Amino acid sequence: MERVYSVSDINNYIKQLVSNDGILSGLSVRGEISNFKHHYTGHMYFTIKDQNSVLKCVMFKSHASLLRFAPQNGEKVIVSGYISVFERDGQYQLYASDMQPDGVGALHLAYEQLKNKLQKEGLFDADKKKKIPILPKCIGVVTSSTGSVIRDIINVTYRRHSKMRIQLYPVAVQGAQAAGQIAAAITKLNQLKQVDVIIVARGGGSLEELWAFNEEVVARSIYASDIPVISAVGHETDFTICDFVADMRAPTPSAAAELAVPDLEVLLYKLQNYSIRMKTSLVNKLEACRNQLQKVNSRNVFRQPYDKVNQHRLRLDNDLKHLIKSSEMLIKEKKSQFAMLAGKLDALSPLKVFERGYSVVKNSEGNIVSRVEQVSIGDTLEVSLRDGKIDCKVVSTKQGGSLNG
Repeated sequence: MERVYSVSDINNYIKQLVSNDGILSGLSVRGEISNFKHHYTGHMYFTIKDQNSVLKCVMFKSHASLLRFAPQNGEKVIVSGYISVFERDGQYQLYASDMQPDGVGALHLAYEQLKNKLQKEGLFDADKKKKIPILPKCIGVVTSSTGSVIRDIINVTYRRHSKMRIQLYPVAVQGAQAAGQIAAAITKLNQLKQVDVIIVARGGGSLEELWAFNEEVVARSIYASDIPVISAVGHETDFTICDFVADMRAPTPSAAAELAVPDLEVLLYKLQNYSIRMKTSLVNKLEACRNQLQKVNSRNVFRQPYDKVNQHRLRLDNDLKHLIKSSEMLIKEKKSQFAMLAGKLDALSPLKVFERGYSVVKNSEGNIVSRVEQVSIGDTLEVSLRDGKIDCKVVSTKQGGSLNG
């Protein structure tokens, strides 16, 4: 009877065949990245493709963390690893152990990627650069404790300023541990608050040897520093990410020392010149004030001060007389206006009506009676005259009477 296999049996069998294949157990594949996903666990899942086919790939965290650049969709890469079968899904995929940009070095690509990223974030902006102090009391140096770099910095510093203090924070300047040590040194110097400026320095080297100064952790520690930082990495033609983030770039470590430390003799010479210029300026100013005072003293106001006072007194008297006259005219005018208004008001007064022989009649409710039809026989009325009031009672009424009747 024919044997019946399970799905797992088949997938496992195929996996064994693939794993034992000499070509598939170690190979490199060229293709374009698509469907890239960097999982929160650190693993990378993606597909590489050409014009006709696609190949699923996975790169676990242990290998992904060693990449020098950040893979992105659309990039052409060469992926190295081995082919195996994922038994659960019955799919084969490339298990990647390395990835390199196709045609461009990984370090160059990583450099450009980080440079563009930090530039967009504003870490290179000129308005965020801190000023280097003119006369620091102590400079901090982050570099190797051995080699020509620290010796050059010390020699230049003491030649320019014999009393200057130097605080060295020794670090590795290349290798896997270098970036972390450099960033930690910058942070520590900020915490200690004993230096006025920091020099981050290293001698020349290849891109790989200078790579620690292109790491993001170093760039962000420089940007976060409250103390101004001078970058002096490599030769004049070498540009690192540190150079763009730092508050000042020096072409060499020796030049960094010259930028950080003033020449004491030159400084004293400038101070002497400033002192001479200040004295000269002060003398000229005093002389100008003396001449101005002499001109003022020569004026009539100082030679005949009482005449000037009398002139102003006479002017004040005239102004006062004019003010009094104007006030009297204004008061007279207002009195005339007031008398005219009082006459009009008096003419309208009810008392004038009484003087002409008229009276005001009100009924028992206090309403004014102006017509015969408003009263009835027997109503009680109040008649107001000029000198008093009369209470009366209506005994009869007549219609059609007149004031002249």
